[in-house]
Amino acid sequence: MHPLALPVDARITFLTGAGISVASGLRPYRGPGGLWNEVDVAAWATAEALARDPIGCFRAHRHFAALAAAAQPNAAHHAIAAFARARPEGHVVVITQNVDGLHQRAGAPHVVEIHGSLFRLRCPEERCAARIPAPDPSARVDEPPPCPRCGAKLRHDIVLFDEYLDPADERAAKEALRACQLFVAAGTSGVVFPAAAYVREADYAGARTILVNLEPPSPPNPYFDDVVLGRAEDVLPALLGADPLTS
Repeated sequence: MHPLALPVDARITFLTGAGISVASGLRPYRGPGGLWNEVDVAAWATAEALARDPIGCFRAHRHFAALAAAAQPNAAHHAIAAFARARPEGHVVVITQNVDGLHQRAGAPHVVEIHGSLFRLRCPEERCAARIPAPDPSARVDEPPPCPRCGAKLRHDIVLFDEYLDPADERAAKEALRACQLFVAAGTSGVVFPAAAYVREADYAGARTILVNLEPPSPPNPYFDDVVLGRAEDVLPALLGADPLTS
């Protein structure tokens, strides 16, 4: 596979999903080995579950934060980070559906976490909405701590089913899509909205669009110009011409 030939000032937007972190030891949500094959989504991943059982959800999210903290960025994360750092500031944006923080740990300079982060807590009170770092995942914390501003019980700063994206993150993602000349989606099923519509927005903006995934989209997605089948950790270093060991 030949690396992409791009002008140095080209604007590139990546969209990454759970599949990019599989090589780091984190399970995807859908497909073979996916969490949703075994775990009841309604038990801890919905707004209703959080309202019904905030302590149970907090503990479940702490468990997943511990798994993410123990994982290490893989060649796909490092390739994107090295590629971004080799280009002008702000010309490469990573929009990620992941909440594992691996893009930042690999050194990617501009990451939009549209589904939030397991490593932050936020206040559920709209008038407050304070955000603080989550306690170390290895620490024994069994109940949500109080908000330092208003005293309400904090929650993990992640977007659950039936919740809206943070407006600032949604705005940043749309700006990156409108400006990009190349859009690369990697390790994402393409079925969760609004991210599933991002390729269409990039296509409307005139960008070349590429999907990197283990399986082709089903049904076929007419907005992708190219589909490259394979593991993200194998395909992206070759596609981007980035040596992950230099990151």
